[in-house]
Amino acid sequence: MATASGAPNPFTASEPRSSTVRTAILDLEASRIREVANAGIGRSDVLAFWFGESDEVTPEFIREAAIESLRRGETFYAHNLGLPELREALAGYASTLHGPMEAGRIAVTSGGVNALMLAVQALVDAGDEVVAVTPVWPNLVAQPLIMGAKVCTVPLRPVEGAWTLDLQALLDAVTPATRLLVLNAPNNPTGWTLTRQEQLAILAHCRRTGTWILADEVYERLYFEDSAKGCAPSFLDIAAPEDRLVVAHSFSKSFLMTGWRLGWLVLPPALVESIGKLIEFNTSCASVFTQRAALAALARADEVTPRVVAHLRRCRDALVPRLQALPQVSVSPARGGMYAFFQLAGQGDSLGVAKRLVREAGLGLAPGSAFAPEAEGWLRWCFATRELSRLEEGVERLAGWLARQG
Repeated sequence: MATASGAPNPFTASEPRSSTVRTAILDLEASRIREVANAGIGRSDVLAFWFGESDEVTPEFIREAAIESLRRGETFYAHNLGLPELREALAGYASTLHGPMEAGRIAVTSGGVNALMLAVQALVDAGDEVVAVTPVWPNLVAQPLIMGAKVCTVPLRPVEGAWTLDLQALLDAVTPATRLLVLNAPNNPTGWTLTRQEQLAILAHCRRTGTWILADEVYERLYFEDSAKGCAPSFLDIAAPEDRLVVAHSFSKSFLMTGWRLGWLVLPPALVESIGKLIEFNTSCASVFTQRAALAALARADEVTPRVVAHLRRCRDALVPRLQALPQVSVSPARGGMYAFFQLAGQGDSLGVAKRLVREAGLGLAPGSAFAPEAEGWLRWCFATRELSRLEEGVERLAGWLARQG
């Protein structure tokens, strides 16, 4: 079949599908988290803890800021890099946490996912070597694969339910041939968090090898250890503006704004113009009314985020001891993030187990295999919920299901 111009229609041509769609895209694995969720979405009897978001709605004053923006008719394009006042506010927010920050280093993006993809598009060519620490949210490995990169992984190792980094193994994996190192800490799904000493060693090593660091720090405020700044250790605390470091952030977790799709990047000055061009070719800009909502959120960050973190700590402390009381479960309290990542003894197929839990126990969890092969046999439980009773009921359902397995 031909098109109106007489050229062959690429979607009906007889050639193999790989001739019309890039192999890197064909080889992408569909989300196993979504596969489990699709088995239970719409069922009122399922307690869903599979996605990484709270079931609490965005605070009303943030929603009202967006509504007021729409009422003013702010429905037009904005600057590629974001509203100047939002970039200034984000620089002030970062300065409070990590020391002086120039607004000119900030790029506002259409979500944290978009921020990470833009960074990879800017830095990675086909054939480049990328190193990633896993288990990790699957997008962070998929994004360089989409660009045609070769991805090498350095796995964290579980010790009594807590995942730890072999720092020397990571340093050995990053060589002058490594274009980009991808790190997510606090980590989704494990809750592992880099120490300051580890960050110093990694930054010094990457300076020597000329390797870029892409630090996904979207969970930095969801941190449960003692911290004078109220956040996890950040590369921004120790890096110079000119370092080969890109840090990705999002409004999703700390401000209960997952559906708003708004994030930002902190960049070396030399990279900002290129990111602005990429934003133009990806999304043009973030919507003005969502940026107005973000301004309202930042203005009252000290009111919103500490409350969110305090509640998440209560959720963690309600869930983890109950899981630890189950003899088949190995789990350790997360230092950061919003997840309990636990191992079920004798249950190797995490995807199959997660589907069975939906079907047989009405319990929705994410399979460990979605995050890395080494996480097979593990399950991720997002404990960000308004009602602690939901967590208690979930553990009862898990315990009942385990008892029925004999």
